[in-house]
This record gives sequence, C-alpha cells and structure tokens, in this order.
Amino acid sequence: MKIKAALFFLCLGIVRAYTQELITEPTTPAVLPGKGLKQYDFLYAGEQKHRNMYIVKNGKIAWSYIDTLGKGEISDAVLMSNGNIVFAHQHGLSVIDKNKNFLWKLNCPKGTEIHTAQPIGKEHVIFIENSNQPKVRVVNIRTGDFVKEFAIPVKDTSRAHIQFRHARLTKRGTYLVAHMDLSKIIEYDSNGKQLLNLDFPTPWSVEELANGNLLAVCNKNFIREITREGKTLWELKPEDLIGYRIFGMQMAYRLPNGNTLINNWFNQWKKYKIEPQNMPAQFLEVTPDKKVVWALKEWLPPVNLGPSTIIQFLNDDKAEDVRFGNIK
Repeated sequence: MKIKAALFFLCLGIVRAYTQELITEPTTPAVLPGKGLKQYDFLYAGEQKHRNMYIVKNGKIAWSYIDTLGKGEISDAVLMSNGNIVFAHQHGLSVIDKNKNFLWKLNCPKGTEIHTAQPIGKEHVIFIENSNQPKVRVVNIRTGDFVKEFAIPVKDTSRAHIQFRHARLTKRGTYLVAHMDLSKIIEYDSNGKQLLNLDFPTPWSVEELANGNLLAVCNKNFIREITREGKTLWELKPEDLIGYRIFGMQMAYRLPNGNTLINNWFNQWKKYKIEPQNMPAQFLEVTPDKKVVWALKEWLPPVNLGPSTIIQFLNDDKAEDVRFGNIK
C-alpha cells in the first residue's frame, strides 16, 4: 500500500509539473516608462503567501512589515496621518503603529473573513465581515465596542471567501460596496438603506470619483468608469496595454492628473513557470488614451515588493478624514 501511495503522489506531482503554465514571452517592454521606485512615495501591500507591507520613499524602502508566521493575505491597507496602519488580512483586522506594535486587533471567527477596512477619524474603522450572515460593521478601536452594523445580501452564504474584497466611503458619508458574488455595486447609507444598486460583472473594487462617477474593476480583467446610471464612459482591457502581460486587475485609482493607476496582481498560488527577471509590472499608470506612462516592476533584490494589490501615494491628505453618516 505504501508503494502504491508513493507512486500515486509521484504521478500527481508529474501531472502538476506538466500542467504549469510556461511563460517565456516578455511580460513588459525592455525599457519601462517613468522613474521606477522614484516616481512616487507610497504604501504598498499585496495578496501573497506572506503578509508584507512596505513604505517606499525617495526610491528606497523606508519601512517594512513582514509576517511569515501568520495566516491569510493582505487585501486592504490604509496609512493614517499619524503613521498608524489599518489592514485587513483575511483572518483578521489589525491596527499597528510605525514601530509595528499592535494597537488593536480583531481575529475572525471560524468561517468568516475580512478583506476590506477603512479608518474613520482616529477612533473608528469600518469593514465588511464575509460570512454566512455578512455584515457592514463599524468598531471603535479605542474601546473595542461595535457602534454600527447591518446585514448585507450575498448570493452564496456558504462561500465567504468570494463575497467581498473592497468597499470605500464616499464624500457624502455613504458606503460603496463591490458585491463580487452578486455582480452588483451597491451604495448604502449609515443605516443600511440601499441608495444605489447597479449590475456590474464580479466587481473586485469600486471607488467614487470627484465627478461623481464610479471607477470599478471586474476581477475578470477590465476596468470601467461608469455613471451612477450604469453607463460606461471609459473602459480599459488587458489588450489595450500593448507590451504588458496582465495577470489580474483588482484595483484602480484615478489620479489628480486624470490618469488611472491599476494593479497587476500575480497569483502566487497558481503554478506559473516564469523566470524572476521576467516577472510582470506590478502597477501601471495609464493616460485616458491608454498610454502607459509609469510602470512599477520590482521583484529582484535589493527591492522585491512581491505581488501587488494596494498602493497609497503619500501626500498631505489625511486618509482617515472621512465619515459614515454622523460617525467621523
């Protein structure tokens, strides 16, 4: 029996080896546009096997948090003006200071997950709890008290992992939620009332733009700017980005200059066979006419940022300067 079992696992390993996707064509142009790490100062994190976060300043890693012992993946992270970082890491939600001390932490009960979180002022955090009874929740991180919560719908209550990845507050104090498994974008007020309900294919993320339109990303690899009536005004697909291999679009940010910043998530759990020097660009800045003007590609020492999901440019804005109803 032991010999048969050994032969079975040997054959399984051979099959898996032969089913790897071999990538030999270049994933980026030989010369990348922009100034690489020196283009912007930013906070960076990504869904990967370890829970890593980096702050890059002046082209160098100025701060890092590397967790090789925990569980889960970082799907969301926000750097506050006081240097604290709120981050959702699938099996929990944490707040750490610049010295990596945990100021507050919530561990997920079995069968639940947290993939998105946002600070409200210095005392509150809003997040979504993926579960068989999913909820929007607001917690006071000083007291540990939950000050607001309401149930939100999903298609499949048995698969928490696929329900939600991203949500963001609007300037009006409402909450825009990408309902991934429902293929919906829904806006809620602070009492859970639906103010907007739009069909959108498996949205991974959504944010409201300064003009009131929505910028949403389908996890099947396209980005659209849409009106609040659902009309598409602009769309970006992988084939628009000539010379770049796109593995996974999750996040999109509209920059003050009118360009759009997108991540290109590389799935560490999928068995790609690819040389380290041929890894894809992690973030791309794209003009309205779909020209790439900055490509971030950092996979090799001395700076290996790993897979990309979250990027937050460092500027004078206070990321926590938002509200949810009268919570601020």
